Amino acid sequence: MAWNWQNPKWPNFTYDSRALEPLERDFLLRSGEFIGAFKHVGPEDQDTLKIELISDEALKTSQIEGEVLNRDSVQSSLKRQFGLGQDGRPVPPAERGIAEMMVDLYKNFDAPLTHETMFVWHKMLMSGDRSINAIGSYRTHPEPMQVVSNILHEPKVHFEAPPSSKIKAEMESFVKWFNETAPKGPRALPSLTRAGIAHLYFVSIHPFEDGNGRIGRAIAEKSLAQNLGHPTLIALSYTIERARKAYYDALERNNKDTGVTDWLVYFANTILDAQRNTIKRVDFYVAKAKFYEKFRGAFNERQDRVIARMFREGIDGFKGGLSAENYITISKTSRATATRDLHELVEKGALGKTGELRHTRYHLNLAEKAA
Repeated sequence: MAWNWQNPKWPNFTYDSRALEPLERDFLLRSGEFIGAFKHVGPEDQDTLKIELISDEALKTSQIEGEVLNRDSVQSSLKRQFGLGQDGRPVPPAERGIAEMMVDLYKNFDAPLTHETMFVWHKMLMSGDRSINAIGSYRTHPEPMQVVSNILHEPKVHFEAPPSSKIKAEMESFVKWFNETAPKGPRALPSLTRAGIAHLYFVSIHPFEDGNGRIGRAIAEKSLAQNLGHPTLIALSYTIERARKAYYDALERNNKDTGVTDWLVYFANTILDAQRNTIKRVDFYVAKAKFYEKFRGAFNERQDRVIARMFREGIDGFKGGLSAENYITISKTSRATATRDLHELVEKGALGKTGELRHTRYHLNLAEKAA
């Protein structure tokens, strides 16, 4: 018996609920903190922040699977679907598809999960893809569905999913379980427990030819939103992508048995990290708004371009800070002009400075602006 779905107890997952109780309490507490932080954003800026958070999730859930998408295209598609304006930008199928799925998840989080929900998501994700046969339906191919690495040299099978002939029955059971464990269902489960099992359960079935990871993470976010009673805007994929190896290692450690305490503790802590990251990003956005309010009209065109680029790096900023070389590249100016511009930005209090000579680095001076 190699895999969890081959266990006679499948899909009756077992776990130690005591290990999850303090994590469940932290999740509910931090959910309140997020609501409080979000309320500090002005009404006009809340839509912009929503686009920022959802687009980051769209980009990161794709990046986990090795697909790099264009941020501007994703955001353009999101704005259109939320009725926040049209910029006329042509949006490629991959960017439009992931944006459509994220908007559907946001708007319809409280609807029961159905096969059709997942088929629609799959069609969105696979829009324009010609490499797979079954789009908008479960896989039917007779070959084993395996997760394999080192394909060309020494192939290693990390997981083999149930055969296609069993997928319909497996997914009937999964959908029934998901809806029955919802907050008002007959087998209601706590937030983190339900989301963690839902994700592992779904990816263990691996019902689609492609897109299982992205849909599995969407299902986890749908589960969290249903338990909270509102869209989470949580940075789950953003957080997973930052420690992608740990995510795949945790999945591999827990795909061979139905005892899932270790997986649930890992996934619960990942969600808590995601909450912390989300709150940091809201705080960052508030600080950004205050920064621009204070320095409105104070920068030349080159400085504006570099400051905007620094903000696009998000809460992590440039690795090690902005260098003079970075400034020259972004602003397309001479070293002498870059030196003068950077000196002015420090003098005005927009940037902080650390190091000396070629080790000098610059950082957005946000703490002072948010005070």
